[in-house]
Amino acid sequence: MVTFWVALLAISILIYLLLDGFDLGVGMLCGLARSEAKRETMLHTVAPVWDGNETWLVVAGVIMWGAFPLAYATVMSAFYIPVIVMLLGLILRGVAFEFRSKALRSRWIWDVSFVAGSFAASFMQGAMVGALVEGLQFSNGDYVGGTFGWLTAFSALCGIGLCFGYSLLGACWLVRKCDGLVRDAARRQIPPLAIGVLMFLIVVFAYALAEHLPILQRWTDRPYLFLFPLIGAGAAAVLATSVLRHDDYWPFHMVALIFAAAFGTLALSFWPYMIPFVLTIDEAAAPHASLAFMFWGAGLFVFPLMLLYVAVGYRVFRGKSVQAVDHY
Repeated sequence: MVTFWVALLAISILIYLLLDGFDLGVGMLCGLARSEAKRETMLHTVAPVWDGNETWLVVAGVIMWGAFPLAYATVMSAFYIPVIVMLLGLILRGVAFEFRSKALRSRWIWDVSFVAGSFAASFMQGAMVGALVEGLQFSNGDYVGGTFGWLTAFSALCGIGLCFGYSLLGACWLVRKCDGLVRDAARRQIPPLAIGVLMFLIVVFAYALAEHLPILQRWTDRPYLFLFPLIGAGAAAVLATSVLRHDDYWPFHMVALIFAAAFGTLALSFWPYMIPFVLTIDEAAAPHASLAFMFWGAGLFVFPLMLLYVAVGYRVFRGKSVQAVDHY
């Protein structure tokens, strides 16, 4: 049961990163659009799916709360501020998305809100991951780092890096879903965004070496982890080739593969810890009876139905986005 639920948690987080990642990226890229027509076209590509994408964050939170309550309580005590800011950013995005379509003179306010909410949510997610990698301050299982113990130069760098990563994913999504000026502009944005992500990875790795972060020990203990960077490098090569050939299909899939490789590296570097070097998965897990009770509902029915819903939704809205009277 423990292995089942930790696998389900990992899958839910990865799905969230890929799906909500591209629409957060589109939200940030909207700040670079110079015309209302371009912004409308960009928003039409995420209108049918953005709220469904965010559902996977709820799924991950519920699994953490129900299956790993000790980890949930411990993480929330450390990340109360960034989680609140992230949720407020996501709420602001949802409100701005709906209000801007009805607003006239105040539309610019909702455009700014949409971009700001996208940036806030993306930055906080990256900062929390960076804080976990760098290590939080715990004593006897209790968080003692203070209100802003999560905020360091390294975590802020990770927040900025994830903003670049989501923006890259969003640009590739626009290339896949749009035609004309928006697609061409997004294709031009891919190289600088990819370079930004690469520079972020180099700086993070150099920082980890200089500070002797404990997580690097996992790489020497588990040589198979080097397989994931090789997969990412191969995907980056295909990404570069597809951009040069003006291919609309492969860039998004290759960046998604890079994200999956990075997530796999991080997840297996953490294993068997839920909170690195503080709380193991077995220690964090709920009693077996609770895990089994959840399995017959959420595990056996809700999760597969959500996967089916997502697959059908993306199947229905496949292909290039077209202008319509309503959002879709």
